Amino acid sequence: MDVVGRYALTLIAGFGIALAATPLSARLGHRLGIVARPGGRRQHQGDISRLGGVGLAAGFFGALLVAYLRPLPTADPKEATRLAGLILGGLLAFALGVADDRFDLPPGAQYAGYLLVSGIAIASLIILERFNHPVTGQTLVLPTLLYVPLSAFWMTGMIVTVNWLDGLDGLAAGVAAILAAILSLHMIQVGQFSVAPQALALLGAALGFLVYNVAPARVFLGSSGAFLLGYLMGALGLIAGGRVATVLLVMGIPIVDVAWTILDRWRHGDNPLRGDRRHLHFRLQDAGLAPRVIVNVYWGFCALAGTLALLLPSGLYKLVALALLSGATLALLLYLSDRS
Repeated sequence: MDVVGRYALTLIAGFGIALAATPLSARLGHRLGIVARPGGRRQHQGDISRLGGVGLAAGFFGALLVAYLRPLPTADPKEATRLAGLILGGLLAFALGVADDRFDLPPGAQYAGYLLVSGIAIASLIILERFNHPVTGQTLVLPTLLYVPLSAFWMTGMIVTVNWLDGLDGLAAGVAAILAAILSLHMIQVGQFSVAPQALALLGAALGFLVYNVAPARVFLGSSGAFLLGYLMGALGLIAGGRVATVLLVMGIPIVDVAWTILDRWRHGDNPLRGDRRHLHFRLQDAGLAPRVIVNVYWGFCALAGTLALLLPSGLYKLVALALLSGATLALLLYLSDRS
């Protein structure tokens, strides 16, 4: 089988396994009583299972197994170490999420878990060690004293961002699918043929899960799915040659929203880590926009930003695009905050 065929097989495996496993995970959630009930931040009808992450995890790890039964050749001796970190860290992030879905862990325990899975990534050489200067194009290599905390901040931040983004049907999983598609194309574009199946596995699993998660959702990601997605998205961004600018562009709106929400809670004397409806997607919903419209707008902007990341010729242009996107998001948040 040629490379394209093996890519297609990985994508189809992720989609098919998630498509089959997600309704089973939904039933498991109802049987165990791990459900989201109407009220609070979410506005849905009836009890909905929060164990959708089980189906997503089955799709991703199952597709990885299919892809690496016959791995593509690689010249990178550290690739197997990073793959092990992707798998082990992903499994631990998933297990942490299941525990949170079941026992509603306090924020301190959650963040300790985030740092633990970040440590697995760092120990597995999934690190933010080098990046290109946006103006000169020169590759900058950070010392251990800098890249360790920076990598931990990156991984933790991605998990938090995806977890907080998961507020509307299909929103977080759809953004994850877009980022996985962009990273897949980038890996192929720069000749990282042997690691592209990792991003394709996530793309297939996210698409299979989305069949049941788009509005009206029949199952929710839950913490298990959100923590897993956040870890995988952060890790794959580093595995793909440290594509920090690409991930930041695709995730620009959610990242700015997280930063703004923390500051807004803090300046009002509220717990920065306690959930509420101050996120941008909730503010837009409260302003009268339909959830499907909000999700489509998010998806559209993320896809556009990802396309720009692939097409823009230099890091400087990407930095300008990121600044414009962040500024527009911040302006919208300020406007909506003044209205509330």
